[in-house]
Amino acid sequence: MNYPEKLFYTKDHEWISFEGDTGLIGITDFAQKELGDIVYLDVNTLKEIIEGEKVFGTIEAVKTVSDLFMPLKGEVLEINQKVIDAPQLINTDPYGEGWLIKIKVITQSEKENLLTANEYKKLIGA
Repeated sequence: MNYPEKLFYTKDHEWISFEGDTGLIGITDFAQKELGDIVYLDVNTLKEIIEGEKVFGTIEAVKTVSDLFMPLKGEVLEINQKVIDAPQLINTDPYGEGWLIKIKVITQSEKENLLTANEYKKLIGA
């Protein structure tokens, strides 16, 4: 499995990359493999401010539905329309075309609660 070093991770299996005060959020390679074939993404939080560790949407696979958790407090700026139209992109490219939302980071200090790639690998036993 793939865990890019430039990303940060959560215990809930989301990743986030930062560019200034914006962040891209998706689910990890581990999470998409555990879910199986992803068939639907439901994110209705555009323009909302979501607290860290709160639900920002759900993801549906053939056999289950899982909540998606915000890595840190932020305002949802954009929802990736490509994954709304073709949710299988989350399975095939979770760290690229399969990103879920773009946020404006509101609480920078919460970054210290995120995991590095090595810490995440230890969490999942990789």
